[in-house]
Amino acid sequence: MKVADSQRLRFAMITEQDAQLLYDLNLDPEVMRYINGGKPSTMAEIEDYFIPRIQGFSNSDTGWGLWKVTTLASESDLGDTFIGWILVRPMDFYTDEPKHSDLEVGWRFAQASWGKGYATEAAKAVCNALVKQSSGNGKAITHFSAIADPDNKGSINIMTKLGMEYIKNTSVDTPEGEVEVVLYRMAV
Repeated sequence: MKVADSQRLRFAMITEQDAQLLYDLNLDPEVMRYINGGKPSTMAEIEDYFIPRIQGFSNSDTGWGLWKVTTLASESDLGDTFIGWILVRPMDFYTDEPKHSDLEVGWRFAQASWGKGYATEAAKAVCNALVKQSSGNGKAITHFSAIADPDNKGSINIMTKLGMEYIKNTSVDTPEGEVEVVLYRMAV
């Protein structure tokens, strides 16, 4: 699957060759604030845990994985720069009953790109490509969902800009233990 360039952004699937980009992004405590309390990742964590985890759900045919987001050269302030990623995988992927028609969408972006609408633009472009792809292969996507820390107003704002609505407060298992999140969803 391919995601066409949006007005300001380019997309490509992240691979193990992008470990340095993932590491650099996770070095910023503010980027990691709502992920793990602000603890930067080590390169060993990226290589030994994060990359294998991504590979566990990545599928270039369905568009599942992490989509690398790079600004186009025409973006004068950040031109042709990696600014973050968009995650796509079935909701409840790590359970016995993943929801293949309800795709989880997530994002992580460099602080220099915050407040410029990049995450919303990127998520919209990826979601639109996924819907187009699924209609062509007979595996319809019925919903997009997202979760966030209840205090992460930036991510919740992106969810609402995408057209998602609050569903409930719930909890998810993470490497750091169970954490409370809010769940937002939209029908396709």
